[in-house]
Amino acid sequence: MSDVTRARHGRPVHHWRRDLIELAALFTAVAVADAVANVIGHGPDGPELLLVSAIVLVATAGFHTWWARRHGHAPPVRDTGARPPSSETQAGPSADTGESVLWRMRTTVKDEPGSLAALCTALAGHRVDILSLQTHPLAEGTVDEFLLRAPHELTATEITRAVALAGGSGTWIERADAHDLVDAPTRVLGLAARTALDAAELPLALRQLLGRCTIRSLPAAPAGGGRGPESVPVEGVLEETVLRLRAPEGGVITVERPYLPFTPTEFARARALVELDTVLGPRVPHSEDVLTLPEGNDITVRRADTGDLEAAKAMHERCSPRTLGLRYHGPVGDAHRYLNHLLSPRFGRTLAVQTASGRLVGLGHLLWDGDETEVALLVEDEWQRRGIGAELLHRLVGMAGEAGCESVYAVTQSSNTGMVAAMRGLGLPLDYQIEEGTLVITARLASQGAVEQVSAGSPERRRG
Repeated sequence: MSDVTRARHGRPVHHWRRDLIELAALFTAVAVADAVANVIGHGPDGPELLLVSAIVLVATAGFHTWWARRHGHAPPVRDTGARPPSSETQAGPSADTGESVLWRMRTTVKDEPGSLAALCTALAGHRVDILSLQTHPLAEGTVDEFLLRAPHELTATEITRAVALAGGSGTWIERADAHDLVDAPTRVLGLAARTALDAAELPLALRQLLGRCTIRSLPAAPAGGGRGPESVPVEGVLEETVLRLRAPEGGVITVERPYLPFTPTEFARARALVELDTVLGPRVPHSEDVLTLPEGNDITVRRADTGDLEAAKAMHERCSPRTLGLRYHGPVGDAHRYLNHLLSPRFGRTLAVQTASGRLVGLGHLLWDGDETEVALLVEDEWQRRGIGAELLHRLVGMAGEAGCESVYAVTQSSNTGMVAAMRGLGLPLDYQIEEGTLVITARLASQGAVEQVSAGSPERRRG
């Protein structure tokens, strides 16, 4: 009988077999009783013998029914291929109601049959659940990367010891979170999509792809002059804990992760992401917001890139020496030499402020600086103290929070009261450090991300 038929009638096959057997036995008993009645019914003791036969028949049928019901709950062994579960098996081990913990772990095992099975068995012995597994083949051995769910009372040292006893070596382990539950192909495709939309996402995508690491982008020709970094071949260079890749604009991207050597698989993924960025070329999302200043003027805030180089040079020429000195920390006669680097989406994100006539009057930069992130502002003299700087800073810090940055810093001078006030207006914890007349203000971003809403008194916002 098919599953559909069983579902339709509502009873399993073995129940129907049992009923048929019972019915056949009953009919047989009745037939025998009828035959006996015909034989003995006409004898001298016929009625008495007939009554005794009826009583025996009823007792036999009742006993047969009781026996079938008593032992008929479990399917017969021949139907399932397994023994009926005992009460101990059905109860099973007591469930662990304790809180579990996620771990990311890497270990190297021998490239031979059974090595991975021994490792998994050791983890199972400590009630550790393997949620995902990636393998990174090496010339000798294999690096296995696990996402584990373990009982909360199980420590990293205990997990590492169990892995070592099972044959794992060079084990590295750290706490994970819910974001690590996304499988590797999905995560890589998501990073590729982000990079395709915005060239400034490349360093962030590499960091999320490779874990905690330091990424530095060095241009082929430094903005301040001098010799550029040593070139690397097109295929890049893998040196244990350092990756060097040819940057899309011709410079060098260096990725360092001292605590864990890179595998050839990771190197290939990083190189593919950089190659995608190179093919797509410089690009920024095209979006803008129209803001109304307190005095009624409308300004537009949008993303900027190297296409705004000439307009940015013209704004620098309109700025006073004092304004440029506060922005670039000293007398500057050729600030335009730095603009091509600052406006490039390869090194960060830039916001531009322009008037209704299209004139550029403000620039805000969010620059990736290895493990840290720098913010810098420049507003034309005639447009200062109108809330433009605070608006730019809030937006830049919001971008840093979305990118997962833990802090942002600004390098200025103690006399730059406007920048100091704007940093205080963020409403975030601030650290101050003064070195040789230079003031470095570091804002610690909240765990839920940077503040994205403008404070009271900032320009009114309209979506353009």
